[in-house]
Amino acid sequence: MKISDNTSVALPLRNLIAIIGTVALGVWAYFGVIERVNNLETKNQLFEQDLLEASTQKPIDQEQFMLIEDLYKQVEKLQVQQESGMHNKVNIEFLQKQVEKLLDDVEKLKDKQRDFANGNNY
Repeated sequence: MKISDNTSVALPLRNLIAIIGTVALGVWAYFGVIERVNNLETKNQLFEQDLLEASTQKPIDQEQFMLIEDLYKQVEKLQVQQESGMHNKVNIEFLQKQVEKLLDDVEKLKDKQRDFANGNNY
């Protein structure tokens, strides 16, 4: 079989149109996939860049972190003071009872002294 530039090929028009349509559909699908991959890569790069920018601390953030840390220290001090205050409350209540008992004892002693001074001996 000899092939030259004058060789003729007989191909039905239906097959030729099917081949051209298949090639066109393949090219369209290929470029659609390439476009989608490019979009995803671009979004990924933008996301990484935004993430890196967001991770850097700005002076405002550093000041806020320092203020929060100071507030935590103050809260811890207040908790310690509150706990020591609870112990003081128990001590104060105990001392109040002791003072009331002492006042009762003093009143009884005064009554005995008055009775003794008035001549009433028991």
